[in-house]
Amino acid sequence: MAKFVPQSELSLTDQVKVRRQKLAELQAEGHDPFVQTKFDVTCHTDAIRDNFEAMEGSTVRIAGRLMSKRGMGKVVFCDLQDLRGRIQLYVKIDEMDEESFYAFRKNDIGDIVGVSGDVFRTQRGEISVRVHEATLLAKGLLPLPEKFHGLTDLETRYRQRYVDLIVNPEVRRIFEIRSKFVSFVRRYLDSHGYMEVETPVLNTISGGASARPFITHHNTLDIDMYMRIATELHLKRLIVGGLERVYEIGRIFRNEGMDPKHNPEFTTVELYQAYTDFHGMMDLFEELLSSAAMELLGTYKVNWQGYDVDLTPGWRRMTMAEAVKEYLGVDFMAISTDAEAEALAASVGVELGEEKDHTWGNFLYECFDQKVEEQLIQPTFITMHPVDVSPLAKRSPADPRLTERFELFICHSEMGNAFSELNDPIDQRERFVKQMELRERGDEEANMMDEDFLNALEYGMPPTGGLGIGIDRCVMLLTGADSIREVILFPTMKPVDF
Repeated sequence: MAKFVPQSELSLTDQVKVRRQKLAELQAEGHDPFVQTKFDVTCHTDAIRDNFEAMEGSTVRIAGRLMSKRGMGKVVFCDLQDLRGRIQLYVKIDEMDEESFYAFRKNDIGDIVGVSGDVFRTQRGEISVRVHEATLLAKGLLPLPEKFHGLTDLETRYRQRYVDLIVNPEVRRIFEIRSKFVSFVRRYLDSHGYMEVETPVLNTISGGASARPFITHHNTLDIDMYMRIATELHLKRLIVGGLERVYEIGRIFRNEGMDPKHNPEFTTVELYQAYTDFHGMMDLFEELLSSAAMELLGTYKVNWQGYDVDLTPGWRRMTMAEAVKEYLGVDFMAISTDAEAEALAASVGVELGEEKDHTWGNFLYECFDQKVEEQLIQPTFITMHPVDVSPLAKRSPADPRLTERFELFICHSEMGNAFSELNDPIDQRERFVKQMELRERGDEEANMMDEDFLNALEYGMPPTGGLGIGIDRCVMLLTGADSIREVILFPTMKPVDF
């Protein structure tokens, strides 16, 4: 008999050769694992652990991946991992057919097996399954990462999420919370009378947000099309059509840089409600996110990016000008001219490039964006953004330089964006014209003129509140993840050769 060599002492190439040889031998013997089409599972591992007293001595059928293997004599101990966790398998030659025992002993860590056996507790007190029958369901031809260190290289984890999920149990929790959060958002909005809809991903015009789009080509129509950068303009058309409360959860595509907070494709929920304004959207957002934390985590207290964050309702609300005054000590509301604004911004070290209009509103926004945003840790609604940076929001009746808009910031990260929606088609056309001027000057992120949307507004859109929420950012908050790639199953990566 050949000498047994532990997997850890074999090179990766040798391990692959050994595994492929085992597969070839199984197939030659008529035991090809890949011809198996099903295995009847009666329970998961957590049910056995949680209900041991009731299940002790009963026969169960479980299936999963072998994660460890100990002993090579007449008794083998293995850890089997399924969707709900792990449990120990006790495999003894006296408890099963001898041929089946020796066949099982040849299995490798990473193989997928189905077993039938009775539930018991070992002399050491560990809840286990005493195996009577075992079936190899799939042969792992590549070895898993070394068991004590798991998969720690970030690049490999993101590229091979399937391995990450196998060897890092905490990763599975992140995506379980993500799934539950999306389900919670749907239930919350459905219960508040919103209707879920679906709008086009491919558009002939890029609009609804300030972002650089991905461009593709439609062969039949022979036209370039844009992958959507927002769902806003289509959803507001539906408000015009009389659907008073609508929302869409969907993928958004923006041809921009990648960093811990940004991925070229991401998920948002956008919602629109007729006969309310941005204050109504603030109330809704605060209740939705705080309620999600309590339901999914059982607490309003979370730790994110090294900060203890309190999501208890009653979040701070302040205008952008108030925030700039509080954190920088300069008062934009006390001045009125563009020249005064430029001097005020320069006094705190803020300048604008030549590609931007040197206006009061742009200087106010850049002071906030460059100097204040990074200081906002606890949940804070920043309201009344300048019209210069809000082409789709309604002007403030009290100050036409500002709009009824807010963004929510937590740990200096924007979590969502909302407006009292602009429903004046004449004002909207003027702002689109301004956006097109910016495009002609080289701003690829400026909105395009959308004549059909303007046509819809001319039929009349009621006063409306709109809100866009970044699903990925919210999941980062709820799971404590520092990078958006931690909460996207398959983040965008530069291609590599395997």
